Parts: sequence; C-alpha cells; structure tokens
Amino acid sequence: MKDVNPVGIDKITLIRGLKRLRFALYISLLTALSSCAAYPRLLNSPVDPGGRGLNSLAADLSPSISDRYIVFVSEREQRQDIYLYDRQSQRTIALPGLNSLDTIAESPGISADGRYIVFAGNRRGRSGIFIYDRETRQLRNLTENLDATVRNPSISANGSTVAFEANLNGQWDILVYNRNGQPLDLPTPVR
Repeated sequence: MKDVNPVGIDKITLIRGLKRLRFALYISLLTALSSCAAYPRLLNSPVDPGGRGLNSLAADLSPSISDRYIVFVSEREQRQDIYLYDRQSQRTIALPGLNSLDTIAESPGISADGRYIVFAGNRRGRSGIFIYDRETRQLRNLTENLDATVRNPSISANGSTVAFEANLNGQWDILVYNRNGQPLDLPTPVR
C-alpha cells in the first residue's frame, strides 16, 4: 500500500519545513529572552574605597531612584548622611548644607528632576521630615510644629507634595504636606 499525501508534499520537504519552523521558534524564543535581559539593567558601579562613587566600603542604605539620580543613606563619614549619585556623570554630587553632625538621616526620596530631596531625620532625639532644595541649598524641617514621631517620607514627582507616616495618637497615620510645610486637606470618602 502506497502512502497517500493529500497535500502533495513529500517527506523530505516536510522535514525541511519542520526544521525551519523549529529554528524560527528557537530564534524567536532567544530574541524574546534576550530582550528581557535589558530590564532591569545592572548598574555597573565598583566599590570606591574613597567613598566618591555609588558603592563604598561603608554601609549604603535605603536607595531611592529618579530617572537620573539615586539618593541614599551611607555611613561613609561614621554617621548616617544623605548622598546623591548622578547616573549620567557616574559620580556623587555635593549637597552643601544638607548633612549635619547632629542629625541621623534615613529613608530618603527624590523628585523626578532631582531638585528636591526628602528624608526622615532624628535631630537631638526628635524625629522630623526634612526637605532639601538643591537649587537654593536650603534645608527645612517640614514637621517642626508637629508633636508626633514621623517616618518613611515620599515625595511627588514634581516635588510639590510630601507624604509620610506620623504617630499622632498612638496610631500610625499618613499625612500629606506641601513642600512649604503646610498640611494638605485631603477629601474624605463618602460612606
């Protein structure tokens, strides 16, 4: 009995077609997997013993990233200070007027354009939420008049709004302030 091929393709042509299909699928899979390798991208930044780069021999903590900048806490000077790393120039940027000997900094955040840096700090035993303006080199305590423990600030992309946790009455609540230190009235949902 003779093999009947209703499509009219011989076995050799069929095998070649299957091999081409398998090769095309392999290439497609390889392309798809290699495109995943681009994100997330590894930022190659070796340890700088002098403390001028992104990574150092000290403890580098709580990184926060905007498009171009990475802000983080580091113990490079034997105290917890805020550092700013520029990914384009691949160097740390000086922050005059930001770090002080009497403040322990933590949980930094940065606006999208890198102008405003917000962080929680403990100064003389009292916690506060601080905002630093890189353009004017001014540091302000947004919560100076708030009688509460505060922590974990975040800043809006345009730097106009800061949200943080505050323990006002034995309970942690989220408060929202503008960058000038005034609380914002948020609408309450109708129940």
